[in-house]
Amino acid sequence: MQRILIVAFLMMASSTAAGFTSTYDCLIEPHMVVDVNSSVEGKISEIYAERSDLVERGQILVELESEVEKATVELAQARVRMDAEYKTRKVSREFASRKLVRFDDLYHEDVVSLQKQDEVKTEAILAGLQVVQAREKMEVAELELKRAKAILDQRTVKSPITGVVVDRFKFPGEFVGDEPILRLAQLNPLNVEVILPASLFGTIITGMQASVMPEAPRDNTYTARVTIVDRVVDASSGTFGVRLELPNPDYGLPGGLKCLVEFQDENTHRESRSDPSGSGVVPDQVSKR
Repeated sequence: MQRILIVAFLMMASSTAAGFTSTYDCLIEPHMVVDVNSSVEGKISEIYAERSDLVERGQILVELESEVEKATVELAQARVRMDAEYKTRKVSREFASRKLVRFDDLYHEDVVSLQKQDEVKTEAILAGLQVVQAREKMEVAELELKRAKAILDQRTVKSPITGVVVDRFKFPGEFVGDEPILRLAQLNPLNVEVILPASLFGTIITGMQASVMPEAPRDNTYTARVTIVDRVVDASSGTFGVRLELPNPDYGLPGGLKCLVEFQDENTHRESRSDPSGSGVVPDQVSKR
């Protein structure tokens, strides 16, 4: 009798472990919320985005007043274009080289003294060094132009993500420092946050799929994928957190909705992936038959 009870208990336990389908409260949140500010202080010249506008990653959102920085870039560009000194030094070097060849011939014919020949050789060496010096000045001018452009670029604030403008804190003419100018939210994908009882720890794994049912008016069912499972259980509540990723390419779902999430066990998930028809036969096995 005792053995029969044990076998019956084990059958019930295996049946419970083999498959579970439960619904839990969840919350749909933006994948990322970013406060956009300027890396430098200054007065706002233009803001090109308003609340609820869709923005792309790298899109210009804010420009600060930058007349001084633009003038610095123009000056640096002019210095880069000034290559007259370099060309002059090259001509002088070529002349000094030809002069040295002539005086070498005259020296070997005992027409000029060793001292004169040495002076001409020194002039040729100095002419070559002056060409190097002029080329180095041009390289420094190019670096100064690069630096000036980088400083000018800091006066432009670009979007770090593709998403929507949630809020706007500043307006043209206001001075900004470390405080945010705009707040952006990435809505594709969305995060689905759910708190589960500790009894389910180990049954929910990353990669598992679940059905998400947002509250009205968006009462459709969506498929999400588990991306994060907390490795620490909260002792006071006996729960742990799970995050799912919900694709939202058309921005049809807003962030902040309450929802319900329904998990299926990994065995069911594995069977659905290996046997889409639900017949219990893997396609490879059918072909082998």
